[in-house]
Amino acid sequence: MDTNRPLAVITGASSGIGLELARVCAGHGYDLLVTAEDGGLALAAEELREQGTEVTAVRADLALYDGVETLCRAVCDLGRPVSALALNAGVGSGGAFLDTGLSDDARIIDLNVTATVHLAKRLLPGMVARGTGRVLITSSIASTMPGPYQAVYNASKSFLQSFSQALSDELKDTGVTVTSLMPGATATDFFRRAHMLDTRVGRAKKDNPALVAEQGFQAMTEGRQKIVAGSVKTKLQGAVANRVLPDRVKALMHHRMAEPGGGR
Repeated sequence: MDTNRPLAVITGASSGIGLELARVCAGHGYDLLVTAEDGGLALAAEELREQGTEVTAVRADLALYDGVETLCRAVCDLGRPVSALALNAGVGSGGAFLDTGLSDDARIIDLNVTATVHLAKRLLPGMVARGTGRVLITSSIASTMPGPYQAVYNASKSFLQSFSQALSDELKDTGVTVTSLMPGATATDFFRRAHMLDTRVGRAKKDNPALVAEQGFQAMTEGRQKIVAGSVKTKLQGAVANRVLPDRVKALMHHRMAEPGGGR
């Protein structure tokens, strides 16, 4: 790799928002270390190399402790400072809490929450020691509301929202910034994997992940604390959810959007 170029580390980069973040970073002159658990990572890495950037692809399951450690070792082995860190990997599962499997709920926590904390604990000290760096944590508008039929997922995103804003405050004098990326419903594989294609939100029109990634990258570059990213409709939804509606109303709205079979 050209060590004069900045390095971006991006998780969940085989598709969706993560792949779009990798494309944006490549377009702005970053070399990349990208990771995901699925076979689509190799294809994504080849596409990214066609942009003229150097790409290291690390296939690892970040829901596992050893998977996170594998990624951390790969970053260390490059021997290069991390200029941008996009902690984007995440998973969801739809359905009533009493109907979902414990293993599915635990995986949401392991990937969305535990892996994010684990990676931040491993990689942030080096950034702080150098006095420079940008961190982007993919939260969600879901973090601002109770999530009937997505109870564990919404709670995991609420954790990430609080975590990222707390880190932003702690690191404000270090030269390292932490930005929370808060998309709404986005056109990725999320809803199929979460078994939510029969819900209203699953069938609704969704934001372009490229737009979400571009706005997230810009906010990260500017060192902003958080951004509701996506269409004007999503930004308005984020503003209303944050400032106007009580939790009981937001819970009712989420219930209607995420209820299994509600989109038929």
